[in-house]
Amino acid sequence: MKDRDAYGHELWDYYKKKSGYEIIERDDGYIHTSSGPTVYFAPYKEWHRIEKQSLEFAKGRVLDVGCGAGRVAIYLQNEKKLDVLGIDNSPLAIKVSKLRGLKKARVLDFHKIDFTPASFDTIIMFGNNFGLFASPSIAKRLLKKLFTIASEDAVIICNSVDPYKTDDPDHLSYQRRNKERNKPKGQIRIRARYRTFIGKWFYYLLVSKDEMHKIVQGTGWKIERFFDAPPGERVVYIALIRKER
Repeated sequence: MKDRDAYGHELWDYYKKKSGYEIIERDDGYIHTSSGPTVYFAPYKEWHRIEKQSLEFAKGRVLDVGCGAGRVAIYLQNEKKLDVLGIDNSPLAIKVSKLRGLKKARVLDFHKIDFTPASFDTIIMFGNNFGLFASPSIAKRLLKKLFTIASEDAVIICNSVDPYKTDDPDHLSYQRRNKERNKPKGQIRIRARYRTFIGKWFYYLLVSKDEMHKIVQGTGWKIERFFDAPPGERVVYIALIRKER
């Protein structure tokens, strides 16, 4: 089977040679190029203020969902002395995170998590990884599963992008198309490309704060607060979600 781990190869090249780039392709042909994989390796001093603020609530046993190169997991392990498990469906990402010092890391699809009850006190979903829920219905199902594997006073710390804070005609057109097809307006179908490697298509869910509230409702979790960047700076926000008692 052809190697489809485009994201992993991107991280591997940056880890080995400090070079690489990132291309995300949407199923309507839209191409997004970022500044590259440097963000996945960024040291704590370069993180955004809201990331630092929200991580003050991390505690105990931590599950880092979509850990990538281990940016957050390694910081929590080494600086906060927390017991951290990083999971990612990219074998090369897990290899890189281990080589960078993450003690506990597993190749695991988020949608297939199956841990024993009360295994974690904190669940991290940085890097816009709320999007990994893929759809509102899947999000509700997985949040209920996270409720089971989380301890009594557990928290989820996750971030997303409000898809409606845009004036880009390509994004607005995509949202209209979703609405016409009775799909969530902020759901996108994307894949990563790197050199000759082409990743698998997957669904990614971008939500507003109101939409996140509706998704979380009835799952055993509640949104405690949001962390926002200064107005006009970013459309990314971070949510602190706590297990209901």
